[in-house]
Amino acid sequence: MSKLRMPALFLGHGSPMNVLEENTWTQTWRRLGETLPRPEAILAVSAHWYTNGTAVTAMEKPRTIHDFGGFPQALFDTHYPAPGSPALARKIADALSPLAVQQDLAWGLDHGSWGVLIKMYPDADIPVVQLSVDATKPPLWHFELGRKLAALREQGVMIVASGNVVHNLRTARFQGEAEPYPWARSFDRYVRDNIGWEGPAEQHPLVNFMQHDGAALSNPTPEHYLPLLYVLGAREPDEAVSIPVEGLIMGSLSMLSVQAG
Repeated sequence: MSKLRMPALFLGHGSPMNVLEENTWTQTWRRLGETLPRPEAILAVSAHWYTNGTAVTAMEKPRTIHDFGGFPQALFDTHYPAPGSPALARKIADALSPLAVQQDLAWGLDHGSWGVLIKMYPDADIPVVQLSVDATKPPLWHFELGRKLAALREQGVMIVASGNVVHNLRTARFQGEAEPYPWARSFDRYVRDNIGWEGPAEQHPLVNFMQHDGAALSNPTPEHYLPLLYVLGAREPDEAVSIPVEGLIMGSLSMLSVQAG
């Protein structure tokens, strides 16, 4: 009997404070965890593990990484003790062959992954393996990696990628309600309008995102954008794609999320 294909998600993760807070974003993540088919394992792709080369966490018990500063102690006291899965780590490496994939025993789960999963699956009882984002590769390469990982969705593995499609903290307004910058609003709309694009990968508007006038300001560095490409790459032809939640905060941070399947 074939398994149900798991969805693939890109979640705009925003501030680490979402771990402690209840808001529109966290309520959406919780609802996804409650309503989507329950996965046997999760493959997480986070903007916060940005490496030279490709690695997967291959330990039995990944540590909770508090990779931030200046936040309340309660955030540092929060842990997400989900098990790892060396078997899934090996399966991911096989799926990406002949790419060399390091079986990492040091990293763990950073806040880009556990910060959303703690809302989706608060019991931390689903194995999680995290895949790094190779900083040396172009956008099309990341999209194609998503394609190679798509088969795992048929084996009970949910892909949960996280970042922010607009992420410019240098221009962010941290106090009060901030009107989005025009370039941030324009690029966010560009992403939203093109998530369902069908055609050759090398022509995909979101693979070629830097062609947009607002891309350079929206993503001064690409690490928060690239996880989206794994989900778009893992999307099957003609598969439904939707936006569970969206919004711009602090003027230059997009909380847009994307669901394939």
